[in-house]
Amino acid sequence: MTITDLKTHVLAAPLEQPFSFSQGWVHRRTAMLVEIHTDDGLVGWGECINHGLQPPQVAQAMVEHALKPLVIGRSIFDREVLWETMYNHTRPYGQKGAALFGIAAIDIALWDLVGKTLGQPIHRLMGGAFRNEIRPYATGFYRREGGKYPEEVVEEALRHQANGYRAMKLKTGFGIEADIRDMRAVREAVGDDAVLMMDANCAYSVPAARRILMELEETRVHLFEEPLSPENRHGYRELKGISRTWIAAGENEYSKFGYRDLISEGALDIIQPDLGAAGGLTECQKIAAMSQAWHVPLIPHVWGTGIGLAAAVQFIATLPPQPLSLNPDEPMLEYDQSAHPFRQELIGGEFALNTRGCVEVPEKPGLGIEIDRSIVDHYRIA
Repeated sequence: MTITDLKTHVLAAPLEQPFSFSQGWVHRRTAMLVEIHTDDGLVGWGECINHGLQPPQVAQAMVEHALKPLVIGRSIFDREVLWETMYNHTRPYGQKGAALFGIAAIDIALWDLVGKTLGQPIHRLMGGAFRNEIRPYATGFYRREGGKYPEEVVEEALRHQANGYRAMKLKTGFGIEADIRDMRAVREAVGDDAVLMMDANCAYSVPAARRILMELEETRVHLFEEPLSPENRHGYRELKGISRTWIAAGENEYSKFGYRDLISEGALDIIQPDLGAAGGLTECQKIAAMSQAWHVPLIPHVWGTGIGLAAAVQFIATLPPQPLSLNPDEPMLEYDQSAHPFRQELIGGEFALNTRGCVEVPEKPGLGIEIDRSIVDHYRIA
């Protein structure tokens, strides 16, 4: 089971209606995919995160020039060895960011290949599934030019609720008063049973975030994601525990080394590594072990195509409830509902909600998905 070739694919599609979040405007959706071939004819697929403002060619260059030479000719079963080799090779100019993005994409593709080789889904290779279906939460609520608020966020919330979502996360970070207004309006519209969360994408200082938390105490916001910049560890410690809202972050942290410090410092109520950023399934399995040892719940961040979504579903299936109990608080799946021309088309749209409002964990080998190469060809850019 030797790796004979590795190909990268950068995909991009302009948005008919650009949208904004607290850090800027998203005019197109992009992806950087890795395709690994073996001598027995199998193909595995992986993906790294591509933030709304991130040029996908950066991670592509990292894979093509730094990482690809390290894996060609190696066994697909050497995942741990390959991970450490790639990390150590890029340590002088990596450790975080694009280097980990590239490692993550390759690692996910290797897990996909091993699953296909053995005829097993990834979750079984990782030790088994604690659940066969996962409750998703709808992520969206971005701003559009000329939009009317809070009317548009209320309309979107009701739409997600009608589509079966019992939990949803609003994009915030548009100003203290605007965020408070929007969250209150959505709570009034969806009722008390819906789980509401908010994500500011690092928009605020500690005093501003504290004011939002205190003003929304009666709105019962489940968690507040990334109120502060990722470097502001002491600020997160200040916010944690001042209200009933849990403080969450982690999409901008990388590897077991970064999470070791984040967890041990007690900065967060919930950690959110992204499989396509933090180092793939191999590394996130270690991060999950640390989170369990420190009794910190883990809910992965998910942003990308159906490949990243499939990897997250496989990973979440393996996470034990924290703590294990008769009625545990189960980990959720972030399900992006914003505009994306090829997110589901790439994998044939397999991840629909069932009648219970949950996403079912695939039992097919590897990631459990089939890649539509016509979609890759259609959206690929040079």
